Amino acid sequence: MLIVIVLLWIGSLGLLVLGAMFSTGILIGVGIAGMILFPLLCYRLKIVNPNEAMILTLFGNYYGTILKEGFYYVNPFTTSFNPTEPGKNGIRKTVSLKSTTLNNGIQKVNDVLGNPVIIGAVVIWKVTNPTKAVFNIENYSEFLSIQTDSTIRNIAMMYPYDLMDDEAADSEKTLRGSAQEIAESMREELASRVEAAGLEIEEVRITHLSYAEEIAAAMLQRQQATAIIAARQKIVEGAVSMVKMAIDKLGEDDIVLLDEERKAAMVSNLLVVLCSGKDAQPVVNSGSIYQ
Repeated sequence: MLIVIVLLWIGSLGLLVLGAMFSTGILIGVGIAGMILFPLLCYRLKIVNPNEAMILTLFGNYYGTILKEGFYYVNPFTTSFNPTEPGKNGIRKTVSLKSTTLNNGIQKVNDVLGNPVIIGAVVIWKVTNPTKAVFNIENYSEFLSIQTDSTIRNIAMMYPYDLMDDEAADSEKTLRGSAQEIAESMREELASRVEAAGLEIEEVRITHLSYAEEIAAAMLQRQQATAIIAARQKIVEGAVSMVKMAIDKLGEDDIVLLDEERKAAMVSNLLVVLCSGKDAQPVVNSGSIYQ
């Protein structure tokens, strides 16, 4: 069509020259009209870049969608329709089909236990059906953002941030311990919500997760207490094992014979030394425990 327009423009120029040579007003008028009209037809030449689509309407009705990249000439009476995606110079005439990242920031939600939690997620999405995205939804970018907020809130309210009981830690999902599985649940629910908009959710990732400020200090103390208890438990288990090994070794090699009272004293001293949080201060006993 570009070649046709160029040839017609050259023909109009030729008619204008012939009209001027032979003083023919009709030829001059046709030549001038052609030179003005045919360049205007170039306005309907459209370029569709890779991973873009162009949606056309004709007198308010859906006319068609160009999904393949290339150089096209479209009906002069059609218009490109994409009122929701701004470009550098106002409204873009095409719909991008590229993968896009949506970072919706962070929001405060309550987990299943009622604890306030700060959570944020990033969504990787793209338009797979540009016709649905433009005609079914007023603004598909804003629609996706709102649905993302709602999905994150709904999924986060179904799980606890962390479990108080260590025995149930392996059987129940938590926001902190099962972030990947919960993000996949968010992706599935969000994909079902935006399907009518012609959008595909490729991935959802939790980018921020923490307790809210009002309970962060208390939860930190609980975590510290849990860590201290676990460490003490390990220390006691190791100390008892070492004391038992020492007594058994002394008895097997006949190094020293200890009665029950001396064994009890030895056990007490060893446990104090092994379980103490500070360095033990040795005391030399020059007498007897029986005096």
